[in-house]
Amino acid sequence: MSLAFPIQAKLKDGSPVQLVLAGRRDIEPLRALYRIIVDEGTSYPHDRFPDHDDFLDYWFRGKTTVAAYVPDGEGASTMAGAFYLKPNWPGRARQVANAGFIVAPEWRKKGLGWLLGATMLEYARQLGYRSVLFNLVFSDNVHARRLWERLGFKELAVIPGAVRKNDGTYQDAVIMFQSLR
Repeated sequence: MSLAFPIQAKLKDGSPVQLVLAGRRDIEPLRALYRIIVDEGTSYPHDRFPDHDDFLDYWFRGKTTVAAYVPDGEGASTMAGAFYLKPNWPGRARQVANAGFIVAPEWRKKGLGWLLGATMLEYARQLGYRSVLFNLVFSDNVHARRLWERLGFKELAVIPGAVRKNDGTYQDAVIMFQSLR
């Protein structure tokens, strides 16, 4: 199957969602959403919000970024989530992908994470990746870990005390993997 963006889909509750390849117009909505995620401190390593240039490096440069929009009831659309897809390493190992995901708090537990994850896996295959590796899944992020397991990822290793939480304590990080072959 070959993906063609934009993709029209529905969430578990029937809400329509559109997945688009992100470009310039998506930078500011994604920055606003990412600020919420960084402030939560439960899924990404940043301990403060990155400046504009660092944000572009993290989410856009050298990556494919897909954004999910939902209609807001007034004819406009709101960004509900996004993912990036990139080679985990350069050169001879560039066939191993890495990806990062965010879902707005109000759109969690509605199937958007699953839709983004399933789309990423198919798109990674289409782009010629042979596998996907998540380097830093926070151990306390149980919902994400369960989602990735449902999508076929396996836990490869645990990095003890890898992530400092907002309260100053530490949690483990999990490395997860899925072959696309």
